This record gives sequence, C-alpha cells and structure tokens, in this order.
Amino acid sequence: MPLLKNDHYTSEDYWNLPEEERAELINGKFYDMAPPSRIHQKLVSKLTALFNQYITDHHGSCEVYPAPFAVNLDADNKDWVEPDISVICDPNKLTDRGCSGAPDLIFEIVSPASRKMDYGLKNTIYSQAGVREYWIVDPAKERTTVYHYEDDAAPAIYTFSQEIPVGIYDGLTIRISDLL
Repeated sequence: MPLLKNDHYTSEDYWNLPEEERAELINGKFYDMAPPSRIHQKLVSKLTALFNQYITDHHGSCEVYPAPFAVNLDADNKDWVEPDISVICDPNKLTDRGCSGAPDLIFEIVSPASRKMDYGLKNTIYSQAGVREYWIVDPAKERTTVYHYEDDAAPAIYTFSQEIPVGIYDGLTIRISDLL
C-alpha cells in the first residue's frame, strides 16, 4: 500500500528517506516494505549463494545482489525498487547507488504483505522496464511463476519440487524444495 499520500515523489525524496525507513518508489509513489520472514530470508540467501557459485564456476561476468539493493528500473526519476534478488549482466548499469536500468533476472519472494505488489504492479513495471526474466517464488502456494518477457510468452508455473530452467543461463536448473 502507498506509504504517503503525495504521488509526485522523486529520486531525491527516495534517497532522503530516514535510514530506518524501507520503501520503494514506483510511478512517483512510495510503497512501504514489511520485514521479511525467516523462510523468505533463507530463500534469498540460498538463491544468492547458488547464483554466485554458478557464475564463479562458469567464469561469468554477471553480478548478484540481494536486497536491500536499489534498482532504478528505467534510469529516470520515478521508479526505485528493491527486488529480493537482482542479477545484472551489464556492468555499465552498476553504480555506487545500485543498478541504473533493468536487471537481467529478478526474484521476488512473496510474503502476505507483498503478494499484490509482486504479482501485479511489479510484474507490470518489470516487463515494461526491460527485465529479461522474472521469478515470483511463493512459499505459501509452494509454486514459482516464471516470466520470460523477451519471449512474449505466457508465464510458466512450477511446483517447488519441479526443476526450473534458468532462462539467462543454459543448463542451470533450480528446484526450490532443495533450498528449503
């Protein structure tokens, strides 16, 4: 839900939030971020480690950043999000403040407070911003929804016990149940 009533906030407002305040700026509006659960944090930690190891083992150049990590999706003044995990393959997008432009792969781990945002608003803005691949990992429903925006195809839905192919890496599959 929107944090404040004004709908014309900018990057300057985002970077001037009090340090203890976690929020995302989407279309000029602030949205409060609830603290994550233990399962949420475990999945973020395991997925981040898995991708870091894969990239290292394959001498890749992509970088993996778990939240809190600021992503200015369209490199403008109105959208600053903190995906649970961002994989960025273009080093020119990385700045001292985070990522300027769309990451190649984004993971959001659904919580009761983020369900509407992850499936709705974030899905829309990630698609429009040029994110190549978006995973919505839903512990309550024990399923993962994967969008391959470049393919302009319907999302694929996997149970936690199924192997999920990672679109940006040929040969890499992930079974979410193995991480829990």
